[in-house]
Amino acid sequence: MERKRGVLLTIFAVLFALLAISNFMKPLQMQPGVGFVFLGKRLSGLPNLIMGPLFGILLAAYAYGIWTMRRFALPLGYFYAAYVIVNLVLYLTLNHGELGTTPLSMVGYLVVAIGVSSGAAIILHRRRAELR
Repeated sequence: MERKRGVLLTIFAVLFALLAISNFMKPLQMQPGVGFVFLGKRLSGLPNLIMGPLFGILLAAYAYGIWTMRRFALPLGYFYAAYVIVNLVLYLTLNHGELGTTPLSMVGYLVVAIGVSSGAAIILHRRRAELR
C-alpha cells in the first residue's frame, strides 16, 4: 500500500521548488550583493551563472523526489542538509557573523535554514521504507 507524503513533506517539497526557482533567477538579478552563496562566498559573474542554476537543478530534483516519494530524495536530503550547515558556518566566518540586520533576524534565518533542510532529511529518513 502506497502512503501519502503528508502535510510537512508537501510543504517542504513546495519550499524546495520555490528555492530552486530562486536559484535559477540568481544570474538574472543584477543588483550588487545579490548572488548565489557557495561555500560561504557570495558569487558574481560566471561562477554565479553556473552555480545558481546548478543548485536550482539539484533543488528541483529534490522537490520532485519529495513530492513523488522517491528513494533518490533521501541522499539529496542528506547532502543538502549538510551543505546548508557548512555553507552557513563558512558564510558567518567569512562575513564576520553578518546574516541579517539584527541578531534576532540572524537567529531566525539560521533556525529556518537549518530547520527546513535538516527537517526534510529527518522526515524522509524516518519514512525511508515508504520511498519507492
